[in-house]
Amino acid sequence: MTDRLTELEIKLSFTEDMVEELNRTVYRQQQQIDALVMELLALRQQMQSAMPGEARSLRDELPPHY
Repeated sequence: MTDRLTELEIKLSFTEDMVEELNRTVYRQQQQIDALVMELLALRQQMQSAMPGEARSLRDELPPHY
């Protein structure tokens, strides 16, 4: 019975370590997502301010050989 209890305590310890590492990973990923969202918003705003009122089409930007 004591061996079984010891095995469960060891498994619990490993599980707690794994959960803590997963929490750190999720936190870092959320920080990266937040940074990317802010960058995307800044780029979108920069693009809109560069072409105020103009709706540009990709057809307007065909290469010269077409």
